[in-house]
Amino acid sequence: MPIISLSIPKELLRKIDEYVENRGYYSRSEVFRDAVRSLIEESEYMSREKIAATIMITYDKDNISVSKVVSRLNHEFNDIVIESIHRHLGSGFCVDIFIAEGDRERVRELLSRVRGIHGVYHVKHMFIPI
Repeated sequence: MPIISLSIPKELLRKIDEYVENRGYYSRSEVFRDAVRSLIEESEYMSREKIAATIMITYDKDNISVSKVVSRLNHEFNDIVIESIHRHLGSGFCVDIFIAEGDRERVRELLSRVRGIHGVYHVKHMFIPI
């Protein structure tokens, strides 16, 4: 297997080493191979005309404006959103999950709009080829 060189900040390297230890990887190289595979896989999925996706967001439960935007997006993208889930986590957080299926560009537009919601802590997504 070819060997490559990579320069990264010390703090990031420390976090990678923690990740290796906590996730049961044997080496840093395994982590990087895994990450690169995921990036390439996502890129390949996005080359398809029709895809499915899950989009998960977390936010403060007291931030009503986020809930309103999420509801509006559910209605605006009802042509591709096939399921939407809202749950409370712990004492202070909400999680919303969109499950979407349809034209790649429309799904990408939904993800972009979700990422743009002010007050969202995290956005995670996964594409699925269909």
